[in-house]
Formats: sequence, structure tokens, C-alpha cells
Amino acid sequence: MSSTWFTVGQLADIPRLGAKVVHWQGTPIAIFRTQKDEVFALEDHCPHKKGPLSQGIVHDRKVTCPLHGWVIELDRGTAIAPDTGCTPTFAVRVTDGRVELAVPHLDALATA
Repeated sequence: MSSTWFTVGQLADIPRLGAKVVHWQGTPIAIFRTQKDEVFALEDHCPHKKGPLSQGIVHDRKVTCPLHGWVIELDRGTAIAPDTGCTPTFAVRVTDGRVELAVPHLDALATA
């Protein structure tokens, strides 16, 4: 499926060990920044009870949900055992200090 890259802000606007929320077609997407300036994008819902992951604690390459303490891997969106479940992820990159998010083309979604 082809995608389009959209600029969603500057890396400097996302706090280290924090997140920024953007919306795409009504879906909240949390853009996370690690201590090492790695950037990840996940749907802003924990797979457990839909808690806002963007309000969680970022550590290493993980985020802990603020509602019930589930730990989610930022690169894959999967819950750490013993919990199970997965949060959708999105491709994200940093280009010249700009954070860019890849979203599927609408025409590609219509044919999928």
C-alpha cells in the first residue's frame, strides 16, 4: 500500500520522553520521542482499555499506559507480557528537524 508523508511538526516541539498528538481522519496518533531522539508513532489508545498512551511515561523504547500500567513497545505497538494486545503503529521519520508521518493514500484504502 502506498503512503504519503505529511509534516506534523518539529522534533524540537516534542519533549524528550514525551509525546505530541496529531489526528488523521479522526484517529488520534501519538508521536513519541525517546531520550535518544528516536521517534515512533502509535494510535493514541492502549490495547487494554483505550487509555491515552500520549499521557503515559516513556522509558527506553516503551511507554507505560497511565490508566493501568500496561507497557507498550513503541516500535511494534505490542504489549509486554504478561499482558497481550497490540496498538496500531504508523511509519514516522525525521527530515531536517521536521517530523513526518506516513499515512496510506485514500485511493489505496478504497481498493484494499
